[in-house]
Amino acid sequence: MTRQTRTTLTRRGFGTLIAASAATLATPGLLRANTNGRLLVVGGGFGGASAARFARINYPDVSVTLVEPQTSFVTCPYGNLILGGRKQLSDITHSYDGLRARGVQVIHDRAQEIDAEGHRVTLAGGDVLDYDKLILSPGIALRWNAIEGYDEAASEVFPHAWWGGDGSQITTLRAQLEALPEGGVVGMAIPDNPFRCPPGPYERISMIAHHLKQANPTAKILAFDSKDGFAKQGLFQDAWEELYGDMIEWIPASQDGRIMRVDTENKLFVSEFGEEHHVDLGNVIPPQYAAGIARDAGLANDSGWVPVNPRSFEAEAARDIHVIGDANVGAPMPKSGYIANSTAKTAVTAALAEISGRPAWDDPVYFNTCYSHAGEDYGISVAAIFRPTDDGFEATPDSGGVSPSGPLSEMSRNRRLEARYADAWYASITDDMFS
Repeated sequence: MTRQTRTTLTRRGFGTLIAASAATLATPGLLRANTNGRLLVVGGGFGGASAARFARINYPDVSVTLVEPQTSFVTCPYGNLILGGRKQLSDITHSYDGLRARGVQVIHDRAQEIDAEGHRVTLAGGDVLDYDKLILSPGIALRWNAIEGYDEAASEVFPHAWWGGDGSQITTLRAQLEALPEGGVVGMAIPDNPFRCPPGPYERISMIAHHLKQANPTAKILAFDSKDGFAKQGLFQDAWEELYGDMIEWIPASQDGRIMRVDTENKLFVSEFGEEHHVDLGNVIPPQYAAGIARDAGLANDSGWVPVNPRSFEAEAARDIHVIGDANVGAPMPKSGYIANSTAKTAVTAALAEISGRPAWDDPVYFNTCYSHAGEDYGISVAAIFRPTDDGFEATPDSGGVSPSGPLSEMSRNRRLEARYADAWYASITDDMFS
């Protein structure tokens, strides 16, 4: 079993990190300011909802408008637990009513065009919104046909389930799992970096295996990966071996794990060297880039992601547009919900500093903790702290690490506690977004 060299968190260190992370969810009173201005937030996910709420609390005289096409938000985090039979769609669906109660004007429409010079956004319904500062948190788009044969129509057969939307993709994938023939093969295609939620595919493997262990124990999971390594690899592989035996086969890029073509009619995955793999169920997570509105506005570079000022998240290509969440160039920070929440507050502070006459943070700190469920009462995590540099972002040395490794017989209490920490994190961060 391949293992990664990694820093582990002591119990005391983990507790300190959780306390520090929890502090980022609180509202810093020193940022409160009386001012006027129009803050427009586009995108109502982890970044946008966090930004809108934070702005209303700390800048009560600023007009805050949130534009989001969905009338409720289905989170990607915890979506994998639906596949494992441990959550329902309603458990990960959140209302915007709390933001409205705080005074945020919530408009359910799609932002279609940004006029950066004119400081206005045109909506699909025809309305035009003016702004002084724009927080753009549009999320990702999938690179259709980056894998030959995988277009939007193909995703109805081989679901990606890689954004919340109305939840239909994740419920479709769950229904396909329940209908999998006895001893059937689940095929997964996993993209190269960067992509949304680096540990997400491997939690998904775990939760699918959790379901199959109970409902279809002779089934097999073939996980084709476009990389040779992944987040929390040693911890995940330990869990797979202990909990699921030989049900899971992970195929790295160096062993022909890169899927280049799919055939939904014949249910085939075709790898880089031309080998065909028949699957009874296909889950394809294609390559990604920033959502179309960011690219259409000329904010993205050739990578498809948006370069930003690492201290303010202002787009390099346009003043007064601050791009947060998965859409920006943030490496080595992961594209995670926690990073979106953490950086949203810095972006709002920086965006409104000029209007309010208050200084932005000189040395902002960005926190990330990412929990994954690998089985029933089996949680693992990775944590880190990041800071801006003149060239981008960097991880603070010795600021985090991963869960300690070891056999389940020795680590069962730790794994149970981390699963509970994960649940507490989810409750806390969604409350920080929507309450």
